[in-house]
Amino acid sequence: MTAMTPGSNIPLTAARVAVDVAAPVRLDVSGLLLGANGKVRSDDDFIFYNQPAGPGVTYRSGGGTAPDAILVDTGALPAGVERIVVTASPDAAGQTFQGIEPTATIRDADGGVLATFTPPRLSTETALVVVEIYLRNGAWKARAVGQGYANGLAGIATDFGVSVDEEPAVAAPAAPAPVAPPVPPAPPAAPVDPRLAPPAPSAPPVAPAPAPTGKINLDKGRVSLQKNQTVSLVKGGRPLLSQVKMGLGWEPAYRGKDIDLDASVIAYGPQRNHLDSCYFGKLAILNGSVKHSGDNLTGEGAGDDEVITVDLGRLPAEVTGLVFTVNSFSGQKFTEVAKAYCRLLDAATGEELVRFDLTTAEPQTGVMMAKLIRQFSGEWEMTAMGEFVKSRTVRGMVKPAAQAL
Repeated sequence: MTAMTPGSNIPLTAARVAVDVAAPVRLDVSGLLLGANGKVRSDDDFIFYNQPAGPGVTYRSGGGTAPDAILVDTGALPAGVERIVVTASPDAAGQTFQGIEPTATIRDADGGVLATFTPPRLSTETALVVVEIYLRNGAWKARAVGQGYANGLAGIATDFGVSVDEEPAVAAPAAPAPVAPPVPPAPPAAPVDPRLAPPAPSAPPVAPAPAPTGKINLDKGRVSLQKNQTVSLVKGGRPLLSQVKMGLGWEPAYRGKDIDLDASVIAYGPQRNHLDSCYFGKLAILNGSVKHSGDNLTGEGAGDDEVITVDLGRLPAEVTGLVFTVNSFSGQKFTEVAKAYCRLLDAATGEELVRFDLTTAEPQTGVMMAKLIRQFSGEWEMTAMGEFVKSRTVRGMVKPAAQAL
């Protein structure tokens, strides 16, 4: 038996396995069948207690006395399905994983234990991607994940392409109309997981506000972000997996005064653990998948002052977050800096994809400009930050940047 840690994997020695998730409280366990794009093919690929069977994947209830489980027969999975993620959420509405340590157990068809995994350091999460069964080079493996979501199972479902519909608007009473011929009843709706449904209104019925239009992506070209706004690095429905460059620039606010700012990137693992930092003193990290252009001591000249190149496709699997920072090594505050910005470019074409202009500044010596977060669907998302920190070096940014992920 193997005790797994986040990001670790094991080869599956059996075609049929079961994954059960146990905790001190009752959990709802679900499974999603994903294609190469990290999405379900349809809502039928969401397996749970109201829809307990799909091709090659089955939900098994523990009846309240044993853990719920997801059973996977890799030999019966449809062509194109490359990953099954197993999720868990507390059965009680609104309950978090604070103080609860769920443990996933992977078993073979005879009930023998292949591995166990207990996600560490959980707090406000209300749902988890616990483990995944995935296909790699023709062989099936299991990986420990432990990714938490604060917006419940609906957040997980949305990330993987499951439709989470709003309640329909309540129509105003209509004037009496002539009696029409009877209409045949509509066919029964597909099973719906009640955990995904929005809560019923407690006030008199009103029409809900329009649903958001979804994440911003790159389909319409260059995106200008505002602070705390996020863009998904997707173009034409596919993740952007080529090399990207993060350019950072600034100018002295007072003519003739040199300001030595340093751009850096800090890499983190799935538990916000610091993996490495790329800066003027360490120009390449993570086997060369992240590279720094070198130090600019003045900020003079047009265009980007410092550039960090990231090969998203070559980043190690344990890298789940990158935070781009700028520090004033010479000690001047950012109130003495003008036109600070960061922009993301396609490294192959030089096309500017995303831009964030820092229009306000605070009297501090460090700023977190932007972060790139890897989603479990495989997509990367960039969020504009503009958060100021008292630190002249990247070393002092590691802890606040981890907290900001």
